[in-house]
Amino acid sequence: RELELLTRRDLLFLLLSGLTTFLSWLFYYRAVKEGNVSLVATIDKGSVVVAIALSVWLLKEPLTPKLAVGAGLVLAGLLVLISR
Repeated sequence: RELELLTRRDLLFLLLSGLTTFLSWLFYYRAVKEGNVSLVATIDKGSVVVAIALSVWLLKEPLTPKLAVGAGLVLAGLLVLISR
């Protein structure tokens, strides 16, 4: 019943979301298989900071102090891992 409320556009975006998620995991596992696992995982976790930055910039989400500190800690951790 609830599926009937979805428009074709909604269904298209759901399909595209599923496809991009599948491709993301596929590329991640390939990178882990062929690359340095610690570097691959580090790059992967950097996506959190990118998502925060894009949400603030494009969606005008408020950058709360808690969110800023969290992003800063993730960045600091990434820098520590990369510098080793």
